Amino acid sequence: MGENQVSLVRGLGLIAAISIIIGNVIGTGVFLKARVMTCNVGSPDWVLIAWIVAGILSLAGALTYAELSAIKPFAGGEYIFLRDAYGKIWSFLYGWMQMFIAKTGSQAAVAMTFAIGLNDFLGGTFKQTLFETNVASYSYELSSLQIIAVGVIVVFTILNCASVSFSGWIATFLMIVKILLIAFVSIGAFLLVTNGSFSHFAMVQENATCEGVNDVVRYGSESYSFISGFGAAVIGALWGYDGWNNLTLVAGEVKKPERNIPLALIGGTIAIILLYILAHVAYFYVLTPNEVASVSATSSVAKETISRFFQDNNFAVGTAVSIFTIGLMLSSVGTLHTSILTGARIPFAMARDGLMLDSFGKLSQTTKVPVVAIIFQGVWASLLALSGSFDTLTDYVIFGSWIFYALVTSSVFVFRRKFPNAERPYRTFGYPIVPALFLVGASFLLINALWSSPTQAFAGIFLILAGLPIYYLLEKSKK
Repeated sequence: MGENQVSLVRGLGLIAAISIIIGNVIGTGVFLKARVMTCNVGSPDWVLIAWIVAGILSLAGALTYAELSAIKPFAGGEYIFLRDAYGKIWSFLYGWMQMFIAKTGSQAAVAMTFAIGLNDFLGGTFKQTLFETNVASYSYELSSLQIIAVGVIVVFTILNCASVSFSGWIATFLMIVKILLIAFVSIGAFLLVTNGSFSHFAMVQENATCEGVNDVVRYGSESYSFISGFGAAVIGALWGYDGWNNLTLVAGEVKKPERNIPLALIGGTIAIILLYILAHVAYFYVLTPNEVASVSATSSVAKETISRFFQDNNFAVGTAVSIFTIGLMLSSVGTLHTSILTGARIPFAMARDGLMLDSFGKLSQTTKVPVVAIIFQGVWASLLALSGSFDTLTDYVIFGSWIFYALVTSSVFVFRRKFPNAERPYRTFGYPIVPALFLVGASFLLINALWSSPTQAFAGIFLILAGLPIYYLLEKSKK
């Protein structure tokens, strides 16, 4: 680990660190999830409570991760914590999942979001089918949108091969775009909509369309239970918060990590919670719960909110929607950029431990970043984008991700016992209650997922355990 510290350049300051958190977290969830969550719980108040609960859980995790990162500020973050707390096999399975499914799958997904946004901006004329086939009841279509997605992945993979400080500047710029986009939607709702009303918060959605929402978690259906519905809403909100932990992956490149990582983790997470609450208050000020729950699954509540701006001026409405679409595209590439930046440090750390190809652990002589790991990650994400399978893979691995979140958080108890005299520049606020709160929340979500989506949960476990043969082969080859 000392070698990692010497080799990597600490080129990320506090603003860049906060930018990585906000840039990675704020993607499309804040603009899309209000519809499904309103279908889950019925009323605006419970939607906001779900966002607050998910935010508190995320903050509890961030407070715990802040101590872990301050003790071990090395590249790979969560991988390092798991390795030192529970052994190499757990850290390898985590790295396996991130490299081949979670990180690269999400990169393919946000790149496709950019391509779809570009197609919408151009009036739907950009999508062309280039190739299609049907083999043994499996249909496959290659479209121009997938090619655009691959192109975006290639561009940001190349950008991330530059110095880490340059990548930090890009992350800061795209973070500002994301904040301005949320401000545009939220402030515009109160200033430009003449018939908005806070009375909407006293309403409940009834007989709304709720396209694609399962009856078990759909408010008002005969098979509905509030616990399942609220649990589904919290899971939806946690998807919107997902990514606050990624700063730890580039901990080896953060300046003054003992100070800047805790500040960025805690400050960035609180800022995101406030932005999300502001956005959802704005949505329900403009739209009734029925209108929110009836938004098409192919559109977004934010876009519907913006369509109420300048209602008597079609040109102004069209301009506002176009600004939002461009902002959403930039938001997608912002998430893609920070995901590529942080994700490549996982195979780098694994290679330094002999658990991945040696070339992944080598740094560029000029930029001091793991170029081979970055390029491999970009190639694999591109293949997932071309395959069209990324949505299924990422759905399957959500359950596994929360298993590892819980394991990483619990490692704070292990480190307190194993290394009682280790220097701790930051100690978890509210320890042991705060990390215990996160673990209780994670346990509830895992149990709820097993109950409501057992197929996806067990598929996720299978995909993670599929890395075991690779681990034993690597260990055998070393011996």
